[in-house]
Amino acid sequence: MLVLLAREARTEEFERVVRAAREAGADAADLARLERAKDLSLSIRALFARRQQREAGLSALVDTARDLTLPYNLDTLLKVITRRARLLLGLDMSWVTFHSFEAGRSIVRAADGHTSAITVGFAVPMGRGVGQQARQRSAPFWTADYLRDDSFAHSELIDDVVRAEGLHALMAVPLRHEDTELGNLYIAGRGIRYFDPDELSLMSSLADLAAVAIEKTRLLDQVRNEVVGLELNTSRAMSSSAAARQLRQVHGELIDVVLAGGGLHTLVEAATGLLDGDLLVRDQAGRDLVSPARFPEPDESEIASVSLDAHTERRPVRTREGVWVAPVVAGQEMLGTLLLAPAEGSDAESDTSYTVQLLALVAQTTAVVLLMQRSAAAAEGQVRDELFDELLKGKVPATRLAERAHRVGMDPHTSHVVLVARPEGGSLARAVVLASSYAGRRSGFKSVEGDSLVLMLPGTDAEAVARAASSALSSALDHPVTVGTAGPVTDLSSVAAAYQEARCCLDALTALGGAGGTASSRDLGFLGLLLSRSPDTLEFIHRTIGPVLDYDAQQRTELTGTLEAYFASAGSPTRAAETLHVHPNTVSRRLERISELLGPDWLEPARALEVQLAIQMQRTRRVLRGAAAIRRAAPAPEAGTRR
Repeated sequence: MLVLLAREARTEEFERVVRAAREAGADAADLARLERAKDLSLSIRALFARRQQREAGLSALVDTARDLTLPYNLDTLLKVITRRARLLLGLDMSWVTFHSFEAGRSIVRAADGHTSAITVGFAVPMGRGVGQQARQRSAPFWTADYLRDDSFAHSELIDDVVRAEGLHALMAVPLRHEDTELGNLYIAGRGIRYFDPDELSLMSSLADLAAVAIEKTRLLDQVRNEVVGLELNTSRAMSSSAAARQLRQVHGELIDVVLAGGGLHTLVEAATGLLDGDLLVRDQAGRDLVSPARFPEPDESEIASVSLDAHTERRPVRTREGVWVAPVVAGQEMLGTLLLAPAEGSDAESDTSYTVQLLALVAQTTAVVLLMQRSAAAAEGQVRDELFDELLKGKVPATRLAERAHRVGMDPHTSHVVLVARPEGGSLARAVVLASSYAGRRSGFKSVEGDSLVLMLPGTDAEAVARAASSALSSALDHPVTVGTAGPVTDLSSVAAAYQEARCCLDALTALGGAGGTASSRDLGFLGLLLSRSPDTLEFIHRTIGPVLDYDAQQRTELTGTLEAYFASAGSPTRAAETLHVHPNTVSRRLERISELLGPDWLEPARALEVQLAIQMQRTRRVLRGAAAIRRAAPAPEAGTRR
């Protein structure tokens, strides 16, 4: 037996010695001693094997610890941990999960071995399975045959995965660092297996090393990110400092151009070289002040929209075509706009902070030049606003209207339309900027009253001007704009009355639920007649029943009388026929003719009300004209006669 032990013989050779002694006829006492010697020898051999296995495990653990000290990123480190764990116990699969306590789940972060269902990102519930047992005990927990083990609570999701992978033996080891629970390390095999204390101790030691390495890697990643951030901030600070020095130098050069008496063209020439592109300068009305011959044809609709954004945000904005648009402002006053078309391949082609700051400096210097060149125009703008405010309040003496109008470059006899516009949402400050620009481009006037904008624009068609203004402002603001309008007025002393009428139309639109629409007293029908300061009843009559009156006059028919009788009989053709002393079919034919003249909707309640009101007005006018004719035909009373 000792010889066999020394040769590290197989178990069969020990059994063969006993079998040979039995066949040779050894007595029972000798066989018993031989059996005991065999058992002791096999126990010694198993003890040596376990020690060798423990030494091998410890050696592998030392190698693993050495590997875990290398500067991996977190994903690579987790792959090393799972592979080492699987190889240490010679099993089929291993994986690592991190806890997400807020979601109540554990997320698989790395896996090793031949897996199909357990992949990175797979989530399992934390409250069940061997992982929960390991968490609660803060020690490894294992089962030789997972699906048949009822000593712990199962999860249907985990059972399905174990069944799909064909797993039996499964061990979970908690990953903890100090008082922090990181997750679990799992090792699994596709055969039934019982784990001995040495293996549990080995995996527990591996988990401790892994937890320390994971925490170290996290800290290193955090430090690495902070270092990268510091390097980036340092680089940005250095670049910003250099850019600031260059911007100060450029600003000084531009101011020197202005102080040397250079005009707008000289300034644009100097700025063009600095900006490396073509520069176009426009005034507040959108007219070109300085336009290079080679400036590309811009998309005016987009330029208009981006210009409003640039003036509202007080910074340069870039169009889709790559043209920079910068506001030229002084305080709250909009003086104009700069358009920069960068040269191909220049730095200005990229959306950089330096380009924005440089263009803003050029715009600021341009504003200084425009203020110097247009000081009279700036004063004129203030005079225009003051004049318009006084016109709205009716405080300008009639004798001074023409003089003050000529002073601000306005023809007092030009037809103007008064608008009262209310934005239905958005910033009022932005709306004021847009309205000021809109009025300036049309040589009009602008004021602000409460939450509404008051505009006076050249024009003869109040409805058309209101629709155009509402459409333009709504499109620019991305909110509907409700507009009440009145006019046209050719007498500046009538502006206050037109303003009040437009304000009444706006209030009527609001009361009628017409937010976002436009209306004049003409659009509002008889409501407009009531709201108007100078109602035109004749125009209302002709607009409402004019075709019927004209038909009666041309054909010598009685359609108007039929309308009166029809409404007087509460819409009954039969009773109307009795009143008119005609056959009911005659009334029906006349009503059909009226429908052809007025349209099929003349009997709708709102339209029918206007028709009845027009008929009453027409009858009243007819009576008044008859009474006036009688008075003119009557002889003059004799002296001393009392009438």
